[in-house]
Formats: sequence, C-alpha cells, structure tokens
Amino acid sequence: MTSKIKQALIGGIIGTAVMTVTMMVCHMIGMPKMSPPEMLSTMMGFSIGIGWLMHFMIGIVFAMAYAFIFINLVKKVGNNILKGAIFGFAAFIFAQIMMTMIGMMMPMPTMTGNMMLIMIGSIMGHVIFGITVALFVNEH
Repeated sequence: MTSKIKQALIGGIIGTAVMTVTMMVCHMIGMPKMSPPEMLSTMMGFSIGIGWLMHFMIGIVFAMAYAFIFINLVKKVGNNILKGAIFGFAAFIFAQIMMTMIGMMMPMPTMTGNMMLIMIGSIMGHVIFGITVALFVNEH
C-alpha cells in the first residue's frame, strides 16, 4: 500500500470521525442535532450499523479524491488548512447535489429544525473533515 493511499485512508477515517462527532454534538451550542449515519440508514432502509459503514466508506472515498485529484487542483494554495477548508466546502456542495438527486429517486428523511442552522452545521462538519484530511495527506 503506497504512502499516499495510507495517508488518505487514515485521514478519511479520522476526518469522518471528527466530522461526525462535531455534527452530533452541535446541539450543545444551539444547533440542530445531525447524524449522517442515521440519515443514510433511514434513507436507504438499512440498519444503523450499515449507515455507519456507508458514512465511513464515503469519507474514505472523499479522502482518496482529495489525495489523488483535488490536491493537484489547488497546488497554488500554500496553506494545507486552507486547502482542506476549500475541499471540505466542495465536499459539502457535492453532498448537497447528491442528496438532491437521491431525493428525486427515493424518499428522504425529513429534516427537523432550522434549515439555515442545519446548513451551517453541515458546512462546519464538512470543512472540519476537509481540514483533517488535508493535514494527513502530504503532496509528495
């Protein structure tokens, strides 16, 4: 296994864990509670365990995309934290597009709470994910 694959694998797992914990504890500061694994399992009709597995697999795939594609697109950005924040925001946009497309094909769980706060919490979670991945994946 190459070093870059290991870095992306570890970064994806840790980034997904940090993102998920952040999103799940946001309710402590007045944000709506969000659980991506629960949302995935409800949406797909699988158990929560499968939702967790899917969530981490998606995080690993995104980390691989960062390591092998995105990092080459932002070579001029000198700061890894900024690269990660940009990647996290791009991942958020991609997730919104995919959720909209999936929502057209199958029923989606209803979101409860202030939609603006849900979006802000989701952006925060994805940016934190991106920064974590960027800190694990080296360019060389």
